[in-house]
Amino acid sequence: MGSATREALANAVSALAELGAKADLATAEDLFAAGRVVADSAQLRAVVSDPSADPQGKAELVKRVFAQLSPGAVSLLSTIAAQRWSRQRDVLAAIEELGIRSIAMSAPAGTDIEGELFTFGGAVISSADLELALRSKLADPTEKAALVDRLLAGKASPQTSAIIRQIVLQSRGRSIREALREAARIVADQSGHSIATVTSAHALPAAQLEQLRAALSAKYGVRLKINEIVDAAVIGGVRVQVGDDVIDGSIARRISDLRLQLVG
Repeated sequence: MGSATREALANAVSALAELGAKADLATAEDLFAAGRVVADSAQLRAVVSDPSADPQGKAELVKRVFAQLSPGAVSLLSTIAAQRWSRQRDVLAAIEELGIRSIAMSAPAGTDIEGELFTFGGAVISSADLELALRSKLADPTEKAALVDRLLAGKASPQTSAIIRQIVLQSRGRSIREALREAARIVADQSGHSIATVTSAHALPAAQLEQLRAALSAKYGVRLKINEIVDAAVIGGVRVQVGDDVIDGSIARRISDLRLQLVG
C-alpha cells in the first residue's frame, strides 16, 4: 500500500467514525453498489483516482453521480473522492472497506460476523464444486450472488450475507478465500482486535485454546480472537497464523524440513 493510499484510507476511516450511528447496513449496501458502478466506469474511476484533479471538484462530481444514495454513503464517497490515492484499484478497495466497517460498527450485539465468514470459508475450502462456482469468471456475478443467498438463508446474519454477496459480485481479482480473510480482518480491526488462525490435527481443548490466545495476545500486544481449523494433514502439533506471521510447529512441517535436509 502506497503512502498516499495509507493517508487517504486513514482519512476515510476517520470520516466513517464521525458518522457514528448514521453508518449502518443500508449505508454499506449503498457503498458496495457505488463501488461496483465505479469499477464498471473507466472514466469515473480515472477521475476519482486522479491525484492532479481538484479534490473539491471530484467530491462534487461524486455527490451528483450518487445523489440517489443515502446521505451517509454519499458523504463517505465524497470524502474518498477528495483524497489522493496511489492507484485506481485502491479507491475500489477503500469503498469496500468502508462498507465492511459500516457493517461491523452497526451490527447488533452478539452478531459473530467473523465467525460466520470463517465458517463460510471452511465450506468453500471443503467443496471444490462450490469454490469453482464462486470463482468462475464465466459465471454471471448475479447468479453467484443468488447462490450465496440460497446457501446462507437462515444460517448467517444479514450483515455477513451482505459482505459475502459483495465479494462475489466484485472479486477485484481476488480468490474467494483471500477476500473472506481480508473481510474478516477488517471486521476484527473495526471491533478492536485481530484474528489468530490455529490449525491442528484434532480439535484442541477450550482451556488450551484460551492459553494459546492469551500467550499470542501478550506476544503481539493486541486482543486476539481464535479461529480453529482441524486438518489431519498437519499430523500433530499446531500451525498458527496472525496476519502475515506464521508459526508452524506442526509435525508435517518438521517432516518436510527433514526431507529437505536429506535431499540437500
